[in-house]
Amino acid sequence: MKVLKFGGTSVGSVEAIRKVAEILKKESGQEQLVVVVSAMSGVTNTLISISQKAAVRDASYESNLQDLEEKHCTAFKELTGNSNCFEISKLFVRLTEICRGVYLLRELTPRTSDYIQSCGERLSSYIISEYLKKEGLQVELYDSRKYLITDKKFGSANVLWQSTKAALQELKPQLASISVFPGFIASTSDNETSTLGRGGSDYTAAVLANLLQARELQIWTDVNGLMTSDPRLVPSAHLLEHVSYEEALELSHFGAKVLYPPSIQPALDAEIPIWVKNTFDPEGPSTLVTKEWDDEKQTICGISSIQDVALVNLSGASMVGIPSFSYRLFKALSQANINVIMITQASSEHSICVGISKTDAHAALEAIIEEFEQEISLHKIDEPVVDEDQSIIALVGSHMKNQVGISGKMFNTLGRNGISVKAIAQGSSERNITAVVAKADLKKALNTLHESFFLSELKKMNLFVVGVGNVGRAFLRQVQKQQELLAREFNLDIQVVAVANSRKSYFNEEGVDLTKWEQLLEHGNDSTIEAFIAQIKALNLRNSIFIDITASHTIAATYRELLESSISVVTPNKIAATRDMSSYLDLKYATKKYGSQFLFETNVAAGLPVISTMNELFKSGDRIHAIQAVLSGTLNFLFNNYDGKRPFSSIVKEARALGLTEPDPRLDLSGEDVMRKLLILIRESGRKWEMEQIEQVSFLPEACKNTPDLNTFYELLDAHEDHFLELYSKAKEKGAQLRVVASFQDGVAKVALEQVALHHPFYFLEGKDNIVLFHTERYKEQPLVVKGAGAGAEVTASGIFADVLRIANQ
Repeated sequence: MKVLKFGGTSVGSVEAIRKVAEILKKESGQEQLVVVVSAMSGVTNTLISISQKAAVRDASYESNLQDLEEKHCTAFKELTGNSNCFEISKLFVRLTEICRGVYLLRELTPRTSDYIQSCGERLSSYIISEYLKKEGLQVELYDSRKYLITDKKFGSANVLWQSTKAALQELKPQLASISVFPGFIASTSDNETSTLGRGGSDYTAAVLANLLQARELQIWTDVNGLMTSDPRLVPSAHLLEHVSYEEALELSHFGAKVLYPPSIQPALDAEIPIWVKNTFDPEGPSTLVTKEWDDEKQTICGISSIQDVALVNLSGASMVGIPSFSYRLFKALSQANINVIMITQASSEHSICVGISKTDAHAALEAIIEEFEQEISLHKIDEPVVDEDQSIIALVGSHMKNQVGISGKMFNTLGRNGISVKAIAQGSSERNITAVVAKADLKKALNTLHESFFLSELKKMNLFVVGVGNVGRAFLRQVQKQQELLAREFNLDIQVVAVANSRKSYFNEEGVDLTKWEQLLEHGNDSTIEAFIAQIKALNLRNSIFIDITASHTIAATYRELLESSISVVTPNKIAATRDMSSYLDLKYATKKYGSQFLFETNVAAGLPVISTMNELFKSGDRIHAIQAVLSGTLNFLFNNYDGKRPFSSIVKEARALGLTEPDPRLDLSGEDVMRKLLILIRESGRKWEMEQIEQVSFLPEACKNTPDLNTFYELLDAHEDHFLELYSKAKEKGAQLRVVASFQDGVAKVALEQVALHHPFYFLEGKDNIVLFHTERYKEQPLVVKGAGAGAEVTASGIFADVLRIANQ
């Protein structure tokens, strides 16, 4: 024997009921079936609304009743071909009489409410059984109220097992090939209609399966089974093919609506396998719930949640060591009919915190204040505090028991994404770790944990790109080119969520189409950097990275706000890392406090791993004593290509056209850019240093400094061509090369144009190459050399991309 339960959506329409019939035709040829059906979807809520309207003298309940009768009659006629709805009309006559009584008395008792609600299952079970008979199946309809006996707790009655068992044992030999029972409904020993509460149809099926000794229980619904998380919040959630009863119980308690907790216990007691199947995809994958499960499976089976939760905190010094406080708190909540979802108490006994449904928050506060009125007035305990707009997340898995590091991994993952945990609870069974977070962080928390614990899934990185000039365009091309490979080979889903220039921005939470980002941005919204950042924070996406590919002081000033929102920052913009030392340290401190990262590898030498090399040296215990470097690919290009045959200004214009200079090449030629780079290296070596401490020896004529505009600058370069020719000629006479060298040694930092002799490592630098020599404790005789292209859109973009991947890999 099998017991099959079909939920409201499975019997919610004519088309759905036909699918139910197809399933039963296939199953009935194999063994005896007991079929439990819910009311058609939405009907129970409609009946509740009708009864409530009648109780407050809202006459519209009558038209609602007529609509409901018409709905069921139409379905009956279409399915059976029978135009006579006598049985349905007969039930509605009685239902109308009862609602009329509620209307006249202005009173809706729990017993009357149960009778009204019972009509939904009575109607659907009748329609389905008549349709199955028409389809040629051997079907018998049984009234569950004759066989499921309960106490008188109307609204959520308790099954009296011995009475129910006796009734079913007597019925069992008489059961038809297909026996249809309405779910949810039962009766007291006095034959008064009662209901089994939320999830009652599931419970009906589980009780029948237990007492009729069924071989298996099938729960048919509109999804394929239990998922690793709520797919509405976690798009990457996938089906769980096999879970234990205990895991299913934990998942169903924390928000998984597919199964209801009470329905699992009767099956667990009799060790009856439960299948969760999809009525609309009967051959598709499904979930099996059993006592035994695969010992080799993943530690975590799912991450569940409850969205609308309130935390109630009771605290006070006089609570310490007094046993009665806990008792009185829970007694007060119990008497107010408030269900406690979770409990936490610090070992100091100074406070007790309970999680409850948000809808119960006001009632809970009143009940606690009333119970502890005297203690509050004497200031022995504080007034209870309610923190609303919270959510619960729960990590569930039978294999968490005795597994080291699960809690640490959970809270480390949340912390890295700036998600604050308000309360924590873990049962001694070790199958569940529960945490309370702000409701605004729920989606982010679920996705972050899902990526962390289900390693087969893609880890999504959300990029927000500001600045789409030469480097920005190159970066977006590189991301587009590598997206597929990163997903396939490294389980990384790199998505650009937003792009912006100085005028407009375009957002797409699912990822900007990088084949047409320019058109999308052109038609985007007018935007400021403040509005752009506000939208990033409002989206509150996990693994968010802000990428600044500008030279803007204004944007650099926003980094701290971003880092404090646990949004990492990647940038070639040197402004932030070269402001005063206190500002630099503030950014470093923010990354440690809020779990974000501030990476600026491209500040110094485009894509060359200079800063990362320094960091690795420092972490491994080495210390840097001196730095010598050619840090401007632009200046190197200029002096490598200037031979006196063409004006120096024309080489500068060529470099700018090739994208080798800053937007304003005066920043390069003034030496300010090199000074900033040297300052960053000194700071990253662990020293506190300011820009004013760097000595600059400019190679520009005095007249070329502080020019009002770029055209004037070029004119003055031409006017002083002899100056540059003289620099070149003197170096050539000595067989040397001209290099702008940045150096730091013995507490002296300097940037100057130098003549480099043949034997020096800087002599053979080609094109736009950069080179850095690190003289360290370990590299005394021969310095550590980092050399390569240090300018250009593509190499700078690749450095930005490398920083993004560093964050992703952590």
